[in-house]
Amino acid sequence: MTIGELARRAGVAPSAVRYYERVGLLPVPARANGRRVYAADALSRLAVILHARNIGFSISETRQLVSMFPPASPAVRWKALAAAKLEAMDALIAHAQAMKTMLQLISRCRCDSWEECGNGLLAKLRVRTGAQSTRARR
Repeated sequence: MTIGELARRAGVAPSAVRYYERVGLLPVPARANGRRVYAADALSRLAVILHARNIGFSISETRQLVSMFPPASPAVRWKALAAAKLEAMDALIAHAQAMKTMLQLISRCRCDSWEECGNGLLAKLRVRTGAQSTRARR
């Protein structure tokens, strides 16, 4: 299929297809009369690339994902990449949850000074996490 057909069927601009070729996500296609001619699996491969990019995989991670794609069974080789990405996502979720907790505390703040606010936030955080202050342990 031509670049225009591939792009149309994938719902992207031809420039996106050329970009994915340039960065190594799509293999360089054969040419006929100077025009790109894509293999039958190009649309499926592009769908994987677009999905990976849409859910937050970087270009580098997406390149690793599609380069690991063996002709017969991609699932076997994707497990290590998936495990690493799951670990990173767990850390990102924990970070986002901590940010949300902080923003919820700040949104209820009625303090008149940094000292009052900081001490109040620390006390609330200690209660929520079960942490004890250094002074309380002495």
